[in-house]
Amino acid sequence: MASIDELFKKPNATNGKRKLDDPSATDPAQLYKSAKLSPNGDAKSGKRATVEPGAEEDGFGAEPPPDGDDGEDGDYGVAVPVDDNGDDEEGRFFGGGVDRDAADALDYLDSADGDQPFVPENVDVAWLRKSTLNFEKRISRNSELRGKFGDRPEKFMASEADLDAEIKSLSILSEHTDLYAKFAALGCAASLVGLLAHENTDIAIDAIEIIAELTDEDVEAEQDQWDALVNAMLDADLLSLLTSNFDRFDENQSEADRSGVYHSFHVFENLSSSSEIASTIATETSLLPFLLKRVQQPVASSSVLAQNTQYAAELLSILLSCTPVAATAFTKLSAEETPSLDILLQLLAPYRNRDPQPNTDESEYVENLFSCLAVLLRYPDGKRVFLEAEGVELALLMARAKHAPKVSRPRALQLLDHACGGPGENSAQICDRLVEAAGLKTLFGLFMRSKVDAHMTEHLLGILAALFRNLPGDSPGRIRVLAKFVEADYEKIKRLIELRKHYLSRLESSDVEFEAEYCLQMTDTILAWLAAEDGGARRWISDVLSRDGRNELEEIRKTLEAQLENMKAVIVEAEGTSDDDLDARSTMEMLGALISCL
Repeated sequence: MASIDELFKKPNATNGKRKLDDPSATDPAQLYKSAKLSPNGDAKSGKRATVEPGAEEDGFGAEPPPDGDDGEDGDYGVAVPVDDNGDDEEGRFFGGGVDRDAADALDYLDSADGDQPFVPENVDVAWLRKSTLNFEKRISRNSELRGKFGDRPEKFMASEADLDAEIKSLSILSEHTDLYAKFAALGCAASLVGLLAHENTDIAIDAIEIIAELTDEDVEAEQDQWDALVNAMLDADLLSLLTSNFDRFDENQSEADRSGVYHSFHVFENLSSSSEIASTIATETSLLPFLLKRVQQPVASSSVLAQNTQYAAELLSILLSCTPVAATAFTKLSAEETPSLDILLQLLAPYRNRDPQPNTDESEYVENLFSCLAVLLRYPDGKRVFLEAEGVELALLMARAKHAPKVSRPRALQLLDHACGGPGENSAQICDRLVEAAGLKTLFGLFMRSKVDAHMTEHLLGILAALFRNLPGDSPGRIRVLAKFVEADYEKIKRLIELRKHYLSRLESSDVEFEAEYCLQMTDTILAWLAAEDGGARRWISDVLSRDGRNELEEIRKTLEAQLENMKAVIVEAEGTSDDDLDARSTMEMLGALISCL
């Protein structure tokens, strides 16, 4: 009779795989050992045994009856199997198909696995040295095979898969930030960055994703650990490699490439936590021009580009907020002779009559564009472009629309607050433009409403205070502002006093109401201007405020003196930087004049 080896031959029979004489009769322990010892041993293997041709001729199969026996009375042929007490008690289609021996084997496997508790790998310096050595070997091997078989991908794809797996294995470092400095010192941080230039964009994208994970703000790394890793990556030309990859990624056609752009944005966001690096990004890379182009792509939910368009707007907002250098650099940009700030206004214009869908990429996109403009309007160049691009008129349209969008109206008032505020010729011109564009009717109409969003009230107070500060003394615009306050039996001054009492009560109930403190300062500044410039308004304010037996004009003076002390602290902190120092000194001069009038 043929041997079992001859009957169950498999391809590559010389691989040394252990052969079993009789699986149905083997002890469960032996089954377990054989599975463990065999390099290919797998109970779930889908490989099938093959029967050699001619096996039956060699004697395998039913034994024929002896010569001369007709076979009618003899007990020949295949033996009836003995009942093995398997699980098929209800018929052939109701059992699990597992006999007792197989069940015992499975039980033994389960018990053996339970005897071997999982032991986590010790991630330490020794592990790091071993991992980095493997990482470098994978890079070298892949590079070697690509150089030798550049036009035959089948020759190097296996090494590429190994490299890909090795890159992803570095993810565990984010849980062991104490190894960051050693990882950088071993040169692996630079090697990881170098993979951003890999010919296979999938490899580059995986490397970008790991860099984003290692530098994420949620990673509990000490500042010196984060600095050691990031500085090594920056020295390896991380910034330029990130931006150069944008030209390789085709977001319209590839989900993987969209992922690459997304993770690249993530890395830039992480790096922007350092204002110094943010300044370098703004001035020494092409990221800002790319973001200006990218935010103009579709953001509707039906577009595959929506998520990255929203992220581009968010990243732009973060960069502009990090450092004045970025804001200045962005303001100087243009596309087809259209200033960058003007482009942002054009992108927001469609939302003057409608809100974006809530809780979508589009809604976050709109909020981020408004945030970008609010930052740019802190600076003289931003105010100048805003004025030239008719930003004042657009903001007023958003604020006065009959069915004004919930998103656009308060954010439009925020833009006007930033644009009108601060000293300088540009601020004065914006204030004058606001009056000329019939903005007072819009502003005071919102100001007199009993139910107004708290942030809207804050911005309205800021705008009104800026009008008094920046409009020339005898200008028609200033006279019109004063006239608005004294008309209708001083109803707008009454509203100011109501707000003052509201903010005072909030401050008395809590010592951390920063918003209430700011609004109280703005309210008292406006009241001080009115008392200083109009005799009738001064008498009316003094009479109303003194009805509770307190000298409220004295209270207003104390508020202004507190502001004055704050400005002195700002000057010390600014250390002579042009914008902050100029604003603080101008505010101090204004406050001093108002205090003397009271």
